[in-house]
Parts: sequence; C-alpha cells; structure tokens
Amino acid sequence: MDKGKYFYEQEKKRKQAAKKQKDVEIKSVRIGIGTSLHDMELKAKQADEFLTEGNKAKVDLALRGREKYLDRKFLEERIERFLAIISHSFDREDVKKGPRGLSLIIGPKK
Repeated sequence: MDKGKYFYEQEKKRKQAAKKQKDVEIKSVRIGIGTSLHDMELKAKQADEFLTEGNKAKVDLALRGREKYLDRKFLEERIERFLAIISHSFDREDVKKGPRGLSLIIGPKK
C-alpha cells in the first residue's frame, strides 16, 4: 500500500470520529449556606438548563470564615436540599471538600 494513501485514509477516519464526538462542558452553579429558597429555585432552573443541553453542572457550596468548620453532614444536607429542587434526572459524583467549600458534579442521566 502507498504510504500517502495510508495516511490519507487515517486522516479521513480521524475526521469522521471527530464529527461524531460530543463536547461536554462543566458549567458551575454557586450557592451559599444562607441562600434563600427562591434563589435556590432560580439556580436549580439554571442547572436544569445545563443538564438538558447535555452538559455537566458543578454545584459549589461556598463557605466563608467559620462556615468552613461546620459539621460536614449539615453542609451536605444543604447540597441535598438544592438537588431536590432540580427537576431533570441526573447522575452524581462524590461531594468533594475544597479550600472554599464543598463541590459536587452532576451530569445528565444516560
């Protein structure tokens, strides 16, 4: 087989595979401990839009000052309260603790 023809075929296969590939972005929604119910509903609606588009959503529970040292179960309950508002079905990952608070990544259900 001709070398040029082989490379041409490989490039053609690579371009076909790239057309079928879907880019998934991670969009972010940030809430706090004192976020009101109405604000949570607005942000949940925003997360629903991200999930319907096929993107993943990162839910950040921002903690300031002494809030960082509150009981982890209490903080996870706040995230669960937010997730209960989301109407779109989703898959979730673990809750991770970072320097600025807790974060959770949710993606559309497959």
